[in-house]
Formats: sequence, structure tokens, C-alpha cells
Amino acid sequence: MSTPSATPGAAPGTPSPAAAAGAAPDVASAAGRTPVPDGAPGGRFGSLGPVGLVLAGGISVQFGAALAVSLMPRAGALGVVTLRLAVAAVVMLLVCRPRLRGHSRADWGTVVVFGIAMAAMNGLFYQAVDRIPLGPAVTLEVLGPLALSVFASRRAVNLVWAGLALAGVFLLSGGGFTGLDPAGAAFALAAGAMWAAYIVFSARTGRRFPQADGLALAMAVGALLFLPLGIAESGSKLVDPVTLALGAGVALLSSVLPYTLELLALRRLPAPTFAILMSLEPAIAAAAGFLILDQALSATQSAAIALVIAASMGAVRTQVGRRRAKALPEVPQG
Repeated sequence: MSTPSATPGAAPGTPSPAAAAGAAPDVASAAGRTPVPDGAPGGRFGSLGPVGLVLAGGISVQFGAALAVSLMPRAGALGVVTLRLAVAAVVMLLVCRPRLRGHSRADWGTVVVFGIAMAAMNGLFYQAVDRIPLGPAVTLEVLGPLALSVFASRRAVNLVWAGLALAGVFLLSGGGFTGLDPAGAAFALAAGAMWAAYIVFSARTGRRFPQADGLALAMAVGALLFLPLGIAESGSKLVDPVTLALGAGVALLSSVLPYTLELLALRRLPAPTFAILMSLEPAIAAAAGFLILDQALSATQSAAIALVIAASMGAVRTQVGRRRAKALPEVPQG
């Protein structure tokens, strides 16, 4: 679901959502996100300012997810994922025109696993939002990348952030997920685990493929993997003109537009600031669910989301502080 556009170690012009925030892959990408290459359109949005671009991108992603939920009665969760991946893959392949020759078996293995992780992440997340409100679904999903960030940092202070996140999950679950559909919560947590895998293989793909070639190929892999599932669930509904148009809207709102905006923002915004802004995604998702889907949250659920957001921001700042400390020169003793 990734600096101006480079992951550490990635080829220039390869914005990896796994590590777009430099030190904080946990909140640098939203559910199911994939970045766009440098050549993507979007210059007209530059006047928004970098913070405005990030917030506009986050709003686009979450309102795209809300549109996807409203589309599910027409096409089913698997059908919506199929449409989103297929349209986004076509756009990325046309824009990037990736080279197919000259790659090793290890390169192809990496991009295939990346595509599998991407498809699984999207599929599990859409299964979740088909059962539970959008805000809680995004909140539970973000726990996967947050856990990856905490474990990677290995600092004692991260126990505080983990505790805040667990407290948020406890509140969100009502002490046992009695307030949420258990299957929906399980799908959201599984999507978070796939998001963590997506982060790892996004970075590896960025190191092996120039620009956004690997991303475009991985999206094509994900779309091909999901095509049989979408056909099995929705059949001819996928080619209904209205359904197809709405599916294209989901792809544009959830992939093409937000990553164009975020790419522009990352050229002018410090990566840690970007990561902290991305921590607000669960709140944006809750707002989108309320405005579009009439999914109101209780005071307890709102407090739970706030705790997870605080944990994400704290983990970001811890990672940034650690990197800055490593970058400082040692002072000679004596």
C-alpha cells in the first residue's frame, strides 16, 4: 500500500512507499499504495504547498477507499480489487514502459514476490472494509508497518509506542473485538502483515529495477493474480460500463492521483515531516467513512484511533532521532 523520490539504496526516481519517509516506512504509505514515477503529471498541483499536497494525497486515498466500499455491492470486494489493480497496472505500464530484458532470475523473483504482497495486501484490506468501518480498518492495518518499525529500531522507548498501539487496539476491539466483526478485524490485521512484507520487497525491488519499472511490473503481476478471483466472484459485472468507470475512479483516487501529489511533496518536504503527516491516515479514513458511508465512530473508537496515531508519530520521531544521533560526529575525549 515509497527521497525526493528515492528509497535508501534505490535507483533515482524510484519512490518506494516502503521508505518514502526515510526513517519511517511504517507510516510512509497508506493501505495498498504504490508511487508513481517522476514523469507522472501533476505540476498544476504544486501551488498547494508540500503539506497541502500530502494532505490532499491522503484525502484522495481514503476517499478512494470509501468509493471502493460503495462499489462492493455491484462488483464484490475481490472484483473491486481486480479493477483497481488492473487499471493502475495499465496506467503504470503505459507511463513507465518497463524494459523486460536484461533482468536476472533473482530480479524477477523479487518483483513477483512484491506483486504477490501487493495483491494480498489490497485483497485482505478490501475484505476488511467490506465488514468493518473504514477508520478502524486502516487503524488495525497500520499496526503491521508500525510493528516492523518498532522491531527494526530495537530501542527501549519503542516499548512505549507499542504499548500505546496495543491500548488503542484494546479500545478499538472493545476488549475482544465484540464491537467489530471478528473476521473483518482479522482481515485488517492480516493486511497489515502483508503491508510489512510489501515494505520489505518494495525496497528490494527499488534496488534492482531502474526508476519505477519494478513497481509497474509488480502491479501487473498483482493484477494478473487477482484477475481469476475477480472473475470468479463478479464475472460479467466487471465489464459493466458503470462498474468499470467506478473501478477506474477507485484506481485513480487510490493510486495515480495521491502518489503524484506525494511525489511532488517529497521534493520539497523533509521526509520525517512527511512520515508524521502520513500518521494521520486513520483519522482521514474515519472522516471519509463518516462523510461518504455514514460510518459514525463512538468516543471509544475515536480515542483508540488517536492512540494508534500517537504511537505511529512517536515511532517516526524515534527513528529520526536515532538516525540523527548516528550521523553526529564523535567528540574526541581528553
